Amino acid sequence: MMISVRVVPRARQNKVVEEADRLKVYLTAPPVEGKANEALIEVLAKHFGVKKRRLRLLRGEKGRDKVVELQ
Repeated sequence: MMISVRVVPRARQNKVVEEADRLKVYLTAPPVEGKANEALIEVLAKHFGVKKRRLRLLRGEKGRDKVVELQ
């Protein structure tokens, strides 16, 4: 399953908000050296109740709009 995600780094808390066509994920991690991407996978794994290895970042490694695959 493909999931469209909009990331907001440096937020006050980690949280997931479901919008009409995508998820908006607020992350406390800064967008430096892939830390926000790592935090994104952790937050989504917790949100969906799956292990981190079942999630894979497909597109948007350096941008705020990302596509994540849930296997």
